[in-house]
Amino acid sequence: MESFPAGMLTALWLGILTSISPCPLATNIAAVSYIGKRVADIRKVIISGIVYSIGRMLTYLAVGAIVVAGVISIPAVSIFLQRYMIMIIGPVLILTGMFLLELIGVGLTGPNMGASAEKIAKKTGILGAGLLGIFFALSFCPVSAALFFGSLIPLAINHESIFLLPSLFGIGTGLPVLAFAMLFALSAKSVGYLFNKITIFELLARRATGLIFIIVGIYLTLKYIFNIL
Repeated sequence: MESFPAGMLTALWLGILTSISPCPLATNIAAVSYIGKRVADIRKVIISGIVYSIGRMLTYLAVGAIVVAGVISIPAVSIFLQRYMIMIIGPVLILTGMFLLELIGVGLTGPNMGASAEKIAKKTGILGAGLLGIFFALSFCPVSAALFFGSLIPLAINHESIFLLPSLFGIGTGLPVLAFAMLFALSAKSVGYLFNKITIFELLARRATGLIFIIVGIYLTLKYIFNIL
């Protein structure tokens, strides 16, 4: 079974990978660009980026905590998971890995909240950046949904971590946003350059993560379901 420190690092990495996957990455850059255009002060642009990241982090924390707490608080479900969770994780990792490698696809999209979020942000200034973070975090794209519900939630349930692992996932989603906010405050050209580099890195990282998920999933499936290893 995966150690808790390894689980913490995994949750953080899943958050980073979520933030740099195509749909959230484009959303994050659009949000930072929107904030940067409306705020002339460099310091306020960076602060707005931090507030936006906090909004995303708190959203993932809240959703993750509610789901994990709800699952482990139900006695029958908790007993079932304690007995069979290690058997469930293998197939879940295989499916998630196949999704990350684009071997399978699901037409899953979240609600389009962009227009409503921008209207609210116009009225609330820097605090509006936090609302943008909340709204965009709730707009799950297929990849972000797979990483959050298919990887983080089972990981958090396995370790019975209601707050810490979802928090680390949320922090991971915020780190690239902070980098973009600081670069945008210095130079918009830097944002475009970094976007191209991250897009290439994201593809390699997503494929590597998907491959690792499949390998680990096959190992866990063979060991705990078929008792081969």
